[in-house]
Amino acid sequence: MLVHPQIDPVAISLGPLSIHWYGLMYLIGFVLFFLLGRYRIKYGPKTVITHEFLDDILFYGMLGVIIGGRLGHVLFYQFGYYLENPLLIFALWEGGMSFHGGFLGVIMAMIILARKYNVHWLNITDFGVPLVPLGLGAGRIGNFINAELWGRPADVSWAMIFPYVDELPRHPSQLYQFFLEGVVLFLFVWIYSAKQRALGAVTGIFMIGYGVVRSIAEFFREPTDGFMGELTLGVTMGQWLSIPMILAGLALVIWSERQKPIENKPLNNPKFRKRKVRN
Repeated sequence: MLVHPQIDPVAISLGPLSIHWYGLMYLIGFVLFFLLGRYRIKYGPKTVITHEFLDDILFYGMLGVIIGGRLGHVLFYQFGYYLENPLLIFALWEGGMSFHGGFLGVIMAMIILARKYNVHWLNITDFGVPLVPLGLGAGRIGNFINAELWGRPADVSWAMIFPYVDELPRHPSQLYQFFLEGVVLFLFVWIYSAKQRALGAVTGIFMIGYGVVRSIAEFFREPTDGFMGELTLGVTMGQWLSIPMILAGLALVIWSERQKPIENKPLNNPKFRKRKVRN
């Protein structure tokens, strides 16, 4: 029987300064987003996104992920706990980020960014979502190191005991999610987006793909009570949040089929006319 290695969540300790593995995983995710973005600008389908624009996408995206992800976790999963301990909302190093909240936060950030540069926000998300899954996978490794979001009790040869929880062998669901959200979803969306697609198609496919793989993973993950708890028919909070995401993705794909293939032109924005635009 496997036992969780109980890795110290602090990767580096420099006196009063501690760098946690969870934070490092997010840093790895942002770095991968940046590197993949530069690769896609150079070798991928023609896009309005420039290297300079990518910098802004990363900055706004980081704010959306951190603010939206944390608020989503607080509101969707542990509202009562944080209502009693409001200062712990800022303890990001302890873990506790909601993908669905982070996704909404990023969408809002991209809408603001699109208004700033006078482009359709779907142009930005279509470019950005294929770069996201590897970062999601890194985040799941952070969950595994923190020994959080453990799986349901299991009777399989690779089941793992999490001593911080109990002595029951459980699914290492964090690793399942690393594979599904980080590897499978990345390959699916990356390959799909390798060709020029109609506006919104890539974003819709990502939303469908994530909703499906997350819903599958929830069958192996110990349910986390949200403000609605685990609802009827055994549907978990993660699955309830994924249902509207899948439906919205389907609607976006259907809408995109009525659009003409994207004609990406240089950005019509004074900020970009003052410097060279690299596609």
